[in-house]
Amino acid sequence: MDQIQIIVIGGGAAGLIAAGRAAELGASVTLLERMDAPGKKLLITGKGRCNITNTALLKEFLSAFGPNGRFLHGAFHRFFRDELLDFFRRRGVETENERGGRVFPVSDNAADVVNALVSYAKGNGVEIRPNSRVVGIERGCDGIISVQLESCEILSAKAVILTTGGASYPATGSAGDGFKLARGVGHKINPLYPALVPLVLKETSFAIACQGVALKNIRLTAFACDKVSIPEVTIEHDYGRGTGYEKPAKPIIESRFGEMLFTHFGIGGPITLLMSQAVARALDASPVSISIDLKPALSNKELDTRLQREFAASPKRQLPAILRELLPEKMVEVMAGISGIPLGRTASNFTIENRRSLVRLLKNLTFEIKCTLPLGAAMVTAGGVELTEVDPKTMASKLVPGLYLAGEVLDLDADTGGYNLQAAFSTGWVAGEAAANFLETTGTRES
Repeated sequence: MDQIQIIVIGGGAAGLIAAGRAAELGASVTLLERMDAPGKKLLITGKGRCNITNTALLKEFLSAFGPNGRFLHGAFHRFFRDELLDFFRRRGVETENERGGRVFPVSDNAADVVNALVSYAKGNGVEIRPNSRVVGIERGCDGIISVQLESCEILSAKAVILTTGGASYPATGSAGDGFKLARGVGHKINPLYPALVPLVLKETSFAIACQGVALKNIRLTAFACDKVSIPEVTIEHDYGRGTGYEKPAKPIIESRFGEMLFTHFGIGGPITLLMSQAVARALDASPVSISIDLKPALSNKELDTRLQREFAASPKRQLPAILRELLPEKMVEVMAGISGIPLGRTASNFTIENRRSLVRLLKNLTFEIKCTLPLGAAMVTAGGVELTEVDPKTMASKLVPGLYLAGEVLDLDADTGGYNLQAAFSTGWVAGEAAANFLETTGTRES
C-alpha cells in the first residue's frame, strides 16, 4: 500500500468532504472512523432528511453564528452554498427549498447525502477505515504526525485533518474525542455547552399537565434571577407606574418570537432550542427563569381592554369558559388553578385585581429553569477549539504544522436551518484542499 500522506480523523460531513477533496488533488488519504460506518450523525440530521444548507444571504449566514461568524468568511468565499449544491447535483442529489430557506434533498432521504459523500471519497481513492477510534496524536521533530488508535496501532502521515464533530449524539460517534485530541497537542478548548436543546423546568407539574401543547406566535424571554453581566435586549412592553403591570428589574438573556412546545420535563420547540445555548451559559452565573407571553400582539393595556369588552358581552361566563377563548383546551384547567381567581366567579364579578392577575398570567407566565438536557442530547455542541489558534483561510492549526481542523470541533455553532452543516462542508473542503497543498510545499505529494 502507498504511504499515507493525509489522515482524516472522523467521517462526518466535514471529514468525508475533506478526505475526498484532498484525494481529488492527488494525495494518498486514509479516513479513520470511530463507528462501523461513516456519516452516522448525518443520517439523523433534519429528522432523517438532512437539511444541508440554507438560502440565506452571506451576511445573514454569518450572523447566524454570532460574533464567531466572521471566522467563516474565507471558507465561505472558497466553497459556499452554490458550490455545495452543485457538488451534490453532479452526484445525483437534487435539492429543494423549504420554509425558512432550508434546503433538503428532493428524496427527503439523508442516506442519499451520505452515499454521495462516501462515493466522492472512495472514488478518489480514499481508504475508509471503520471501527478505528483515535486516542492520541503527536507531531515528531521530523514533521511527521503520529496517530494512535485505541487498538494500539500507530499510523503516520505528513498531515492530519481533525473532523471528529462535537459531543452531541455520542451514539453516532460524535463523542467529544476531538476536543481531547486537540487539547493534547496544545490547543485551547473553549467551554462546551449544549446548543439547540430543550430546557428542563425546576418544577414540572405545569409542563406535565400541558405535555404536547404547541404554542404558536408567542414570545419566550429568558432572564437572570440575580444580577449578572449579560447584555440586555429591548422588548416592547406596556409597563408603567400605576398600571399594575410594573416591569420586573431582571436582566434579559434572550427573547424570541415563534413556536414552543411543552414536554414532560419542560419546554422544547423551535424558539426554545434557539435560546438554549444562551440559557446554558447564563446558568453558570445565576439562576434563570423564562417568561411566556401568550398574547405578544397585545400590550397589557390592550389585553385588559379586550377582556373588559368580552366580559361586558358575556357577563355570566365563568373563569374556565373565559380561558377557553384565550388558550388551548389542555391549558385551561391548569391555568385556572394557578390564577388565584375562584373558578365559579363570573365575568361580571371580576375585580380590577382579578383582571390584572389574568393579564399578568397571560403576558408573563414564568417558570424557573433547572438545566438544559445534557450535551449528549443536543443537536449541536457550542464551544470547542479556540478560533484564534486556527487559520481561517486554510483551517490550519497555528500551533501544529500539518494539523488541520474543520467542522463542529471548532468553536462555531449557529441556529437551526442548515447553517451548521454548511459550515462543516465549507471548512472541510478548505481543510482538505489546504492539506493537499501542504504536501506540495513540503515536497511529499509524490513520495
